[in-house]
Amino acid sequence: MSLSALEWITQAAVARSVTDRWPEYRVHLVACDAVDAAALAGLADTLLEQAMDAARAGGGDDAHVLRWQDAYRDFGIKPRVARSSVDALLRRAASDAGLPRINVLVDVYNAISVLHRVPIGGEDLDRYHGSARLVLAVGDEPFHTTAHGESLVEFPDPGEPIWIDDTGITCRRWNWRQTTRTAIHASTHRVGFIVDSLDAPLHHGARRAVEHLAQILPNACLRTIDAATGEEAAC
Repeated sequence: MSLSALEWITQAAVARSVTDRWPEYRVHLVACDAVDAAALAGLADTLLEQAMDAARAGGGDDAHVLRWQDAYRDFGIKPRVARSSVDALLRRAASDAGLPRINVLVDVYNAISVLHRVPIGGEDLDRYHGSARLVLAVGDEPFHTTAHGESLVEFPDPGEPIWIDDTGITCRRWNWRQTTRTAIHASTHRVGFIVDSLDAPLHHGARRAVEHLAQILPNACLRTIDAATGEEAAC
């Protein structure tokens, strides 16, 4: 069952097994029931250019990105195997290839992710089934993805942090790769964004990313779940 934007953020949950292991973790949820992607096309172009300029001008490794590398090592994944989404995007943005152009909404949140150096995932709420939960994988949860243009179903490693809904995995390895099943498309108009942060104690980048998204989506619902101090919600 698809939830409204407010229901999606208020029913989201982070398992105690995750917060006990990474007490510095905080997640911000941003959701909106009515997005006009076409009206954001010009902004998407501008943000992508700004993000690539910022990535190419940046000097040295980002401290928050390095924390994500440490977290991935904690659950057995070395950087050469897989990187957090922001780590991969920063490398792509700084390269000659630059950031990929996918569709307006994906381009917008990818650019904001790079600008504020935090992982962001985007979900089509009409394709999402039930509430969002961050848990440690058992290993039998289905993950719908593609490889070489073909659809396939993979399964996570036991103990891997995964975002799930009622149907299966929506994002593997915390924020490494999202499922094709709930991916944002050009026709998407109901969206949910997940902004992950290990940048304790103040989580500056995550807060700035949420503020940026809220400026673009003025009717958005917002919620924060904090592993260390509890949670606060607003809409």
